[in-house]
Amino acid sequence: MVRAGSAQAIGVHLDRLLSERDLTLTELAERVGLSPVNLSILKNGRAKAVRFSTLAALCEVLECQPGDLLSYGDGPESD
Repeated sequence: MVRAGSAQAIGVHLDRLLSERDLTLTELAERVGLSPVNLSILKNGRAKAVRFSTLAALCEVLECQPGDLLSYGDGPESD
């Protein structure tokens, strides 16, 4: 069971968004100004924090809302 407030309670949906937009992680990293390694850490759910500026840049490049990128809980939408 995932404890409320733990990082595992946050689902990151970068894989789905990248696929829907036909982008690679490397292309997204270049457009957002992050290293592919740091973006991979976020994509794989291992990040402990995300700066609002990073979240805003991801949303701008992916043309999405934060809720499209992140979800809370252990339901079917939290990858």
